[in-house]
Amino acid sequence: MKRLGRIWPDVTRFENLFGAYRKARKGKQSKPAVAEFTLNLESELLRLQQDLIDFSYQPGPYRLFTIYERKKRQIAAAPFRDRVVHHALMNIIEPAIDRRFIFDSYACRQGKGVHAAVNRYQLLK
Repeated sequence: MKRLGRIWPDVTRFENLFGAYRKARKGKQSKPAVAEFTLNLESELLRLQQDLIDFSYQPGPYRLFTIYERKKRQIAAAPFRDRVVHHALMNIIEPAIDRRFIFDSYACRQGKGVHAAVNRYQLLK
């Protein structure tokens, strides 16, 4: 696999971090952590950018909770600030990585998923 090089300046660009914030808040705007981050958005993003640039960024503690949808599962949720970083990184690396996946790879991919996998299976059956 070809290496992705020199991506850190793209990951830490303010515009990328702002886009990552918008993705991370989607569907979670009523959550207190999102509201708190949004209240001081520019300063939060600038501080995050500086932490990433000078390599002093530290992920926060995950919040553990259990859901009982269909079966009992324990979920580990990253703090909102960390989710912004996750999206910022994925904004840069996902296009390059996704191109290298085989067509029939369905998990966690845009335009794919369980329904697409089932449809493909039935088509090939």
